Amino acid sequence: MAPSLSNFAFLETTWPELYEQAREAELHVWSAPRLAALSSRIALENAIRWVYDNDNSLRVPDQDNLATLLHEADFRNLLGQARFQGANYVRKLGNQAAHHRVAPSGPEAFDALRHLHGFMQFVAASYSSERPALALFDEHLLPAAAGATADTSQVEAKRREAAYMDQQEELARKDDELKANAARLAELEARLTAMQQVKAQNQAHPLPLPVAISEAETRRRYIDLLLREAGWDVSAPRVCEFEVTSMPLSTNTSGKGYVDYVLWDDDGLPLAVVEAKKTLRDAREGRHQATLYADCLQAQFGRRPVVFYTNGFETYLLDDDAATQYPPRRVAGFLTKDELRRLVLRRTGRRDLLTAAVNKAIAGRYYQEEAIRRVAVRFQRDKQRGALLVMATGAGKTRTAAALVDVLMRFGWVTRVLFLADRNALVKQAKNAFAEHLPNLSAVNLTRERDENKARMVFSSYPTMMNRIDGESGFDGSRVYGPGYFDLIIVDEAHRSVYQKYQAIFEYFDALLVGLTATPLAQIDRNTYELFGLEDHQPTAAYELDQAVKDGYLVPPRALSVPLKFQRQGIKYNELNEQEKEEYEAEFRDEATGELPEEIEASALNSWLFNQHTVDEVLRYVMAHGIKVEGGDKLGKTILFARSHRHALYIEERFQKLFPQLGSDFLRIIDNYDDYAQDLIEKFENPSLRPQLAVSVDMLDTGIDIPDVVNLVFFKPVRSSAKFWQMVGRGTRLRPDLFGPGQDKQYFVIFDFCENFEFFEARPAGLVNSAQVALSQQVFTRRLTVAEVLRQPAYLVDAAHQQLRTQLLDTLHGQVAGLDQGTFAVRAKLRYVEEFGSTRTRWDALTRVDVQDVETHLAPLAPVEGNDELARRFDLLALNLMLAVVQRSARQQEMVERVSNLGRMLSQKLTVPAVYEQRELLSAVQQPAYWQQATLPDLEELRRRLRELVKFLDRDQQPVVYTYFRDELQSDQVAEKDIQQWGSSQLASYHQRVARYIRENQHHVTINRLRTNQPITAAELQELERLVFDGQERGTVQDLHQELGQPAPLGVFVRGILGLEINAAKEAFADFLGTTPLQPDQITFVNSLIDYLAHNGTVDRARLFEQPFTEHHDQGVTGVFREDAQIRQLFAVVDAINQNALALA
Repeated sequence: MAPSLSNFAFLETTWPELYEQAREAELHVWSAPRLAALSSRIALENAIRWVYDNDNSLRVPDQDNLATLLHEADFRNLLGQARFQGANYVRKLGNQAAHHRVAPSGPEAFDALRHLHGFMQFVAASYSSERPALALFDEHLLPAAAGATADTSQVEAKRREAAYMDQQEELARKDDELKANAARLAELEARLTAMQQVKAQNQAHPLPLPVAISEAETRRRYIDLLLREAGWDVSAPRVCEFEVTSMPLSTNTSGKGYVDYVLWDDDGLPLAVVEAKKTLRDAREGRHQATLYADCLQAQFGRRPVVFYTNGFETYLLDDDAATQYPPRRVAGFLTKDELRRLVLRRTGRRDLLTAAVNKAIAGRYYQEEAIRRVAVRFQRDKQRGALLVMATGAGKTRTAAALVDVLMRFGWVTRVLFLADRNALVKQAKNAFAEHLPNLSAVNLTRERDENKARMVFSSYPTMMNRIDGESGFDGSRVYGPGYFDLIIVDEAHRSVYQKYQAIFEYFDALLVGLTATPLAQIDRNTYELFGLEDHQPTAAYELDQAVKDGYLVPPRALSVPLKFQRQGIKYNELNEQEKEEYEAEFRDEATGELPEEIEASALNSWLFNQHTVDEVLRYVMAHGIKVEGGDKLGKTILFARSHRHALYIEERFQKLFPQLGSDFLRIIDNYDDYAQDLIEKFENPSLRPQLAVSVDMLDTGIDIPDVVNLVFFKPVRSSAKFWQMVGRGTRLRPDLFGPGQDKQYFVIFDFCENFEFFEARPAGLVNSAQVALSQQVFTRRLTVAEVLRQPAYLVDAAHQQLRTQLLDTLHGQVAGLDQGTFAVRAKLRYVEEFGSTRTRWDALTRVDVQDVETHLAPLAPVEGNDELARRFDLLALNLMLAVVQRSARQQEMVERVSNLGRMLSQKLTVPAVYEQRELLSAVQQPAYWQQATLPDLEELRRRLRELVKFLDRDQQPVVYTYFRDELQSDQVAEKDIQQWGSSQLASYHQRVARYIRENQHHVTINRLRTNQPITAAELQELERLVFDGQERGTVQDLHQELGQPAPLGVFVRGILGLEINAAKEAFADFLGTTPLQPDQITFVNSLIDYLAHNGTVDRARLFEQPFTEHHDQGVTGVFREDAQIRQLFAVVDAINQNALALA
C-alpha cells in the first residue's frame, strides 16, 4: 500500500483511529477551520486518554474531562511546558469551535494542527515498541481551501461533536465491561508493565522540543487569546492590520500606518487600538506608536479610541481623551465591548464630582460627607484611582460607602461595584445594609447565589471572588468577571493581611479602589497605604474614636485592667499551699524523668490548662461590676472574648455551676462550631431576647452592630492592633433610652483580665507580624535556597551533593512548568512562568536577579503538594535543617531535637506497617552518632522517607489539664486606662478642623443668620472669614478652596456644614404653599425640598431633576409641577434661599 500523503502517516499502522481523526483535521484546516479545530481536539482527547489507559505511572484525576486530564501535574511534567502549551491551545480552540458563535480562523486551525502533530509525535516516540520515522510538519501536504462555508463547517462540527459524544458513551460502556472482567484486568496489567518498559527505552532517546515560535504565532498565542477571552473576534473584518492615514511623515513618507488591532463598536466607530510588541521587548515601547494610531483614527472617525499596548505578557491601558486624561496603567487583559463602550461614553456622560450633593438620608454626618468629597477630589482632580477611609467602628463606614456609591453612580462615574469582605457573615451584613440605603440597586451575594442577572452591586468574600474569576465564563468563552467588569471595588477592613493574601484580585481588576478600615491611623502599615497609592500615614479621610466621642456620635469606653495573678505571673510551685503542691506534682511531674517544672507559664492558662478558680473569679467579677439594665436587676448585653472553643465550653460549664438560677440561655457560646450561630447572633441583638452574655470565639470580634452592648470582657491575649480596636468597637454604638426614657447609654465598660491594656499602652501598634507566607511558598523558596547553596565550591566536587541539587531543581522546574496558565493569578506572572517553565536548563545557572525574580513572582504561585499538611510541614523542617547545617546556625540543634522527637514518637507507632518499615531510620535519628555523620543528601533521604509517616502522629501531644488552684483577683489594684489616646492620630484633617470650629460657634451672629436664611452683608462675611480662618490651625480661605478642590463661597460652605434651620426653610416656602393651589404629590415634593435644605443648606436647580427628587417622578420637578408658572415660583424661592448664603451686592 502506498504511503499516505499526510503529516500523521506515522499513526496509521499502530493507531488507526487517531490517524483518522487527525487526518480529518488536516483535510479541513483551510476549507472548514471550525471542523478542523474540533477534529484536532477530539484526536487530542482520545490520544490523551490512550496515554492514561496505557501508562500506569499516571493517576486519572477525579474529574475525568480533557481539561483536568491535561492539567494533572504528572502528565504536565511528562509533556514538558512547550508541548503542554500546544496541547492546551488545541483544547481551547476546539472548545471555541464546538460551543462559541465566533469560528476559529484558518491560521488558528493551522496552529492547532501543528500542535496536535507535535503531541502525536511525542506519543508515538514514547510508546511505540519500534520507534517510527518522524518528520517535520509539512504544510505542503495540506489540501487547499475547497470553498466550504462557515455555516456548513459549523453544521459538520456539530455532527462530529455528536458522533464524538456517542463514541465517548461507547468507550465508557466498554470500560465498565473491562473492569468487570478480572482476567482481562490481569492481562491489561501485564500490558501496562510492558508499556512502561517501552516508555523507559524510548525516553533514553527523547524527542527534540519544538523550535521557538514565530512572532506571528506569539501574537496568536498570547494577544489573540486575551482578546478572545474579552469577547473579540480577531478574524473579523478591519480588526487586524487596519490601514490609517495622517501618520507623521517622519515615521512614514506615505503618511500611512497599519494598526495591529482595532476594536470596533457596533456603530462602526473605533473603541480601542492595540499595539503589539515582541515578547522580548518592553510593552511600553509601543505607547507612542499606539497614540499616533489613535490620533489618526480620531481624525478619521471623530472619536478617540482607548489605547492598549502589549507584548503578550504585560498590557497597558491609556485613556488620554481630553475629558479624562488618566495616566497609563497596567491591566490584566483587554476590556469587552460593553466595558470599552462604558469607558468611552463616560468621557462625556460623567459629571463634575466636586459639585455632587451627598444623600444625607444615607450619610448625613459631616465627617461622612467630608470623606466622600475627599474621595471625589482624589478621583477627579488628583487623577488617582485609590482612596482609603479610616473611620472608628460605629462611625458608619458602610453608610459612607453606600452614599459614595450613590454619588458615583448618579454622576456617571461607575456602573458596577464589587464589595469585598473577609467573612461570609460580613458579606451578608454589608449587602443587607446597602439594600436598606439603596433599595433600587440590584445586588447579589456571591457566597450564597450566582450572579445570573449581572447585578450592578456584587458582594463577595475574597476566596469566593478568586474562584469566580477563573471559574465563570460566558457563551463566547469570555470571562464573566473580566478585568474591566467592575468600575469600583470597595475593600472592607483593608489591612495588611488582605494585601498579602489577595493582592492578585486588586492587580486583576481595572477599577477604582476604596478601602475602609477602623484601624487607628497611626497603626496602619505601609503595605495598606501602598495598595491605595497613598503616602504613609496620609489616608484620604480619617475620623477616629476620640473625635467621634467628642462629637457625640459614639460613646467612650471605660477601660478597666483587672489583675489576676495566674493570668499575669503564671502558676509557681513554691507559692502554692501544701495541698495544691500535691496536686501540682500529680499533674505536672514527668513520669519518665521524675522532673518537676518550677512554674507553669501564664500563656498555658486557657490554652491547655484550665484553672477553675481563675474562670470563676472572672465570671463573678463581671456579674458584680458589669453595667446593669432594668433598674440594675439584670446584666446588660455583654460579650466575653474567649481564647478557644474549649475555653468557651469551660466558661459555659462554670457559669452554669455558679449561676444556675439564671437559666441555661443567659450565657451562650457563639462561634463557628455551631451551624446555627447566626440565629444566636440575631437573638443577642434583640434587647428583649436572650442570651444576655455571649461568649465569642473570633465571631463577634468584628462586623456586628449591637447598640445594647455595654460590657466587653477581654479574657484572651490580643496582640494585633487591628483586632484590638475592632473588639473595642463592639461597644461604641449609641443607645438612646437604654436605662429608661431619657437615660441614654453614656459609656461602656471593658474588663481586661489578660494585660492587653498594658501591652498596647507600651506598644500602640501591637505586634507587626511578618508577612504570612503560604506553606507551599516557603517550601518552594527553601528548595531554591538549598539548591543555590549547593553551587558553592565545597559541594561542586561531590557527586551526591550535585545529584541532590539536580533533584531539587527538577522539582522546582516541574512545579513551574505545571502551573495552569489559564488562571488569572498565573497569567499575571506569565513572563516568568514562560521563562523558567519552558526549559529545565534555565535553572542550572541562575543569577542573583533570577533568584529574586523566582522568589518574588513564582514562589507565591507554588502549587500545594498533596493533601497532607503535616507532610508539607515536615518538608519545610527538613529543608530548614539543611540550611542550618550549611550555615552553622544556632537553630541547628533545636531542629535536630525536633526531628529526634518525631523519631521517638513515631517509634511508638510500629504497629503501623509503613512506620515499621522505617524502624531502623527512626531509631537512628534518635542517636547523636547519626547527626554527627549526616550529610545534606542524607537529610533529603530522611525527608523523603519520613514525610508520609508524620500523619500517623497524634495531633495534640499536649494533654488538657484542669486544676483547682486558688487564684488571686486583686480588686484594690484595678486600674482605669485611657485607651482612646492610644488610637488617636492627632491628625484631624484641615476640613474637619474648620468644620468643627463652625459647629462650636454656630450661635455666632453671622453664622446664625446663615442658618436662619437671613441676608448678610459683605462686611459681615469678611468679619466671619477673619474669625474662622486664623492662618494657623484653620489656615486661610485659600487653603479651604484647595482642600475642597474648587472655590466655594464661605456662606455656602457654612450652610453645607450646619444646614438650614428647619423653621426658616418652612417659612421661605410659606407663601408658595399658602397662595398656590397644590396637589398632594406637589406638597410632598416641597416638603422633601425643605428637608433637603435642612440638611444641605442650599440646592442647585439642576439637583431638582435628580435623586432624591426623582423618587416623586422620574422627570423630577417638571414631572411633579406641570405648570410653568408654578415651576418659576418654586425656582424663585430656591434662588432666594441660595442668594442669602452670599453677601448682598
